[in-house]
Amino acid sequence: MSNIIAQMIEQISKEKNVDPQIIIAALEDAMVAAARKFYKTAEDINARFDQETGLVEIFAVRRVVETVEDPSLEISLAEAKEIDETLEIDDTVEMPKPTDVLGRIAAQTAKQVILQKVREAERQNIYNEYSEKIGEMVNGVIKRFEGPDIIVDIGKTEAVLPMREQSRAEAYKQGERVRAVITRVLPVAKGPQVILSRTDPQILVRLFEMEIPEIYDGTIVVKSAVHEAGDRAKVAVASLDRDVDPVGACVGMKGSRINSVIRELRGEKIDIVQWSEDPAQYAANALNPAKISKVLIIDAAEKRMEVIVEEKQQSLAIGKKGQNVRLASRLIGWQIDVKSEEQKKQEVLSVMESLTSSSTSLSELEGISDRIIASLREAGIENVERILELDEAGLREIPGIGEKTAARIMEVARDLFEEVEIEVPEGVDLPTAIAAAREE
Repeated sequence: MSNIIAQMIEQISKEKNVDPQIIIAALEDAMVAAARKFYKTAEDINARFDQETGLVEIFAVRRVVETVEDPSLEISLAEAKEIDETLEIDDTVEMPKPTDVLGRIAAQTAKQVILQKVREAERQNIYNEYSEKIGEMVNGVIKRFEGPDIIVDIGKTEAVLPMREQSRAEAYKQGERVRAVITRVLPVAKGPQVILSRTDPQILVRLFEMEIPEIYDGTIVVKSAVHEAGDRAKVAVASLDRDVDPVGACVGMKGSRINSVIRELRGEKIDIVQWSEDPAQYAANALNPAKISKVLIIDAAEKRMEVIVEEKQQSLAIGKKGQNVRLASRLIGWQIDVKSEEQKKQEVLSVMESLTSSSTSLSELEGISDRIIASLREAGIENVERILELDEAGLREIPGIGEKTAARIMEVARDLFEEVEIEVPEGVDLPTAIAAAREE
């Protein structure tokens, strides 16, 4: 008998990958449940599996007291001494109860409890195993469809590929093999639910690891990956070995390596980008295949930049429906605003025009008396710009202003508008520099 029970426990443990102690605990719980059901008592019943004999002992636990108030839970010291002379007050005594009377009740109860405990242990094992695999790629077979979601057999359990995690460029068939990454594991009541994805950027990283040995062995590192599933992706790579070209290694001879990834993603276009510590250079690389003329860092703290391109390169840099600049922005983690050289030129001219169009008050004329300024205003001249338009000849026609005074006024007016050299610091665009010069 002992051998049979021990063998059963060992067999179930191996088949279900469950710790034998869990099965033994389940067996003990089952015997306790059966005993309580049979004896219909308020006693504190416990069970213990003896691995040597293979028997399950059932006993009621009673506490040793001076005066017994609850016979089902207590025993007098005198009675306890008859069982074991070493017992004292507050010790516990195990009172054996026969198990042969339990019969079929015990067997049915034991079966139910053991099955329940084994299922719970299996679920916990699966949850623990797949929780450690989040972000990893798994191979599975499409088992069935539940509405828009796909149920995938991944070996030890079934996983769900929700509609939102499916690529729009792919059509799935029952029985077809599929690769996907694990994104979440949910501990639901009927068992852990493993959530798969074919759209998560991590699938790009895992596919690159499979197809490119230099990434697998750590020579090349994938710094970032973004994609719009079924359409286009960008992957930033860097080499830890200066003699290894990361982009060339990922592309492979005649595109052999990258083509394997493209086939797995059903023709999705993939741009491999050279990673750089310099945000400006990184942005220029990320906007490939567009040729970048200049990159201006607008706000490093908020990670905002402007990218200047030739007119014919602007649509290429932005991409169809803004896809290229959108993916590049997500890849480098900066907000990118693409402008053509003509747009930037017009922007600078607009700023300069706004600066020059503002009028300069007559009070800015140093050394010119209030009487002369009053005469100018009486003649309809309200700003310095109007003086420059009139020139000296026009000023001399104003009553009270002679030749010398007119010359003096023109000299002071021209001094206000003499050419000022504006220094443009590196990384600062011209309009910002002009505005700063104006404030100074």
